[in-house]
Amino acid sequence: MITDALFTPFSDFEFMRRGLAGCLALALGATPVGVFLLLRRMSLMGDAMAHAILPGAALGYLAFGLSLGAMTLGGIIAGLVVALAAGLVARSSILKEDASLAAFYLLSIATGVMIVSLRGRNLDLLHVLFGSVLALDDNSLLLISAISTLTLFALALLYRPLVIECFDAAFLRSVSGTSPVAHYGFLVLVVLNLVSGFHALGTLMAVGIMILPAAAARLWVRRLPTMLALAILIALASGIGGLLASFHADVPAGPAIILAAGAVYLLSLALAPGGMLGARLERRPHLES
Repeated sequence: MITDALFTPFSDFEFMRRGLAGCLALALGATPVGVFLLLRRMSLMGDAMAHAILPGAALGYLAFGLSLGAMTLGGIIAGLVVALAAGLVARSSILKEDASLAAFYLLSIATGVMIVSLRGRNLDLLHVLFGSVLALDDNSLLLISAISTLTLFALALLYRPLVIECFDAAFLRSVSGTSPVAHYGFLVLVVLNLVSGFHALGTLMAVGIMILPAAAARLWVRRLPTMLALAILIALASGIGGLLASFHADVPAGPAIILAAGAVYLLSLALAPGGMLGARLERRPHLES
């Protein structure tokens, strides 16, 4: 009975297998990027960038309808423009980068919703905002898989400078010329994976599959390779759990996946060695003389 509930939906229904393949690709590509976002203290920037892709995707939708290529290209261009514009504002004014990102994030999401509303229906707007992980077609799966593959190769090439930059960016700038490559290359990876997640989970929740598993893994382990592996496993388990909850309880798949990842995070926050209760249980009383 339990095995039927766990395996039958994936064996009998193609849309469930497609959703599972999409979740696997996102776990392998987007979640490692989320780990580095977390370590670089840029989690909220990831959320802002997720919303920044909305006007570009909306313009692609306005011009060509629900075209995968047009919405993907528009989202990538919009995300990169917002990232560069926020950095330019931070360097040429008294505003910090977080303030400029917040401003561009608000402008982006308002512009994107307005563009979609001009031509589309409520259903189209929900598709853009919340995704359709159970409606992924071959082209969408190929795109998500290609971005995940590119991300893994790029992270392998940039691993050492990214690790150093996470802990001491000034040191990396002083000893190596790879600092700009690592910094801007990482921003490109963030945008690409947010666009990848956008097709499955929508602009509002794409960042969830990046940050929540990374935050949960950070509470359990300290070594970066172990953290990356654990975050990927949590993301994949959350994807499977969310898809099964969507199938059996007839609830939206995207929110179910993010809620499953959130449940793992809350459980980790309570019980993990780096969490609230776990940290207290690990404390040892000091010996008194």
